[in-house]
Amino acid sequence: MEDVEETIEEIAEETPELRHLVRIANTDLDGHKSVQYALTGLKGIGIRTAKILANSAGIEPTEIIGSLDDHEIEKIKKTIDEFGDAVPSWMLNRRKDVTTGKDRHLIGVDLVLSVNEDINIMKKTRSYCGIRHERGLRVHGQRTRSTGRSGATVGVSRKRA
Repeated sequence: MEDVEETIEEIAEETPELRHLVRIANTDLDGHKSVQYALTGLKGIGIRTAKILANSAGIEPTEIIGSLDDHEIEKIKKTIDEFGDAVPSWMLNRRKDVTTGKDRHLIGVDLVLSVNEDINIMKKTRSYCGIRHERGLRVHGQRTRSTGRSGATVGVSRKRA
């Protein structure tokens, strides 16, 4: 019985404490995922961007994010803040911003607010896309004849005899 307790204590000493939630950019990330997949929980960061962030922070992308210490998490936060300087401009999600004219990479709530602001500007200027947004129709050139239908009846109506 004592042998089992000793082995459990040894295993507990070897493995660091695992955090279940890691807070980055005002978002709770799952601490059980690897760094490259946990960072995709932030809006504006995909898998490719997450790998670049992890590598530039000097952290292995396959490492579990909950097992990182505070210093390494701060490195990730700093790298996210400076992401626009580390990558070429074609990789940023907000190039030639309408209001500032600069290339930026927005993350989280900032990205959602800027997209909503853009849609409102399109609606106010009565552009084609803005009108489609107002009416709840497809905006990006998708087909509307056969897909995207809403309502009770879908299909071909027959002529009555």
